[in-house]
Amino acid sequence: MPCVWPDGSLSTSGRLLLASVHPDSTADDVSAITGIPLYRVRSSLRQLLEARYISEEGGRYRQTEEGVAKVKLGG
Repeated sequence: MPCVWPDGSLSTSGRLLLASVHPDSTADDVSAITGIPLYRVRSSLRQLLEARYISEEGGRYRQTEEGVAKVKLGG
């Protein structure tokens, strides 16, 4: 199930995942915060990366400016 729709809007789980990404979050951290299984978190993080709502460096994630704005607007 996609967390980012073709128009760039977020599904309910996409909004939850994006809001749960804090500076230096790992996929394990996001899974623990959201209660979403790790395999789904990893798939969703890839979608959020492709949409440029998060960035990744060394397995650590953070929201981009676009992601921060998306969270503030509610997805």
